[in-house]
Amino acid sequence: MARSLGVPLLLLAALVVALALAVSPAAGARTRQSPRLLGGLEDVDVQEEDVQRALGFAESEYNKGSNDMYHSRALQVVRARRQIVAGVKYYLDVLIGRTTCTKTQTNLANCPFHDQPDLQRKMLCSFEIYSVPWLNKISLLKSNCQNA
Repeated sequence: MARSLGVPLLLLAALVVALALAVSPAAGARTRQSPRLLGGLEDVDVQEEDVQRALGFAESEYNKGSNDMYHSRALQVVRARRQIVAGVKYYLDVLIGRTTCTKTQTNLANCPFHDQPDLQRKMLCSFEIYSVPWLNKISLLKSNCQNA
């Protein structure tokens, strides 16, 4: 009698394991991309034109609000995310460094970073930028920076 229940129980256990693997989010993430949540945050490529535009705007706003005599610019984008709302929100975590260009200079893209230790300054900043491209509107909603 015990022997006759062994095979059906083994098959039932195998079926339960197979079903658990089929619906498990961890197992599904390994084999296929999970569906995107509408209106949810998604990681984006920093090289995308719209992300670069948002980054440039955040740098500009950071420099306007800074009392430093030197411009600062992004050393590294640590993380870039986007959320589609009634427009687009960008969430950028950026390592910013002090350049050798003073605020009287205009070509920030080619400014080298300070290499003298007493003039170097690095900040880790989190920016939230809201963009409505079809209205040509962009604004900085939040900015939080701390020494890195």
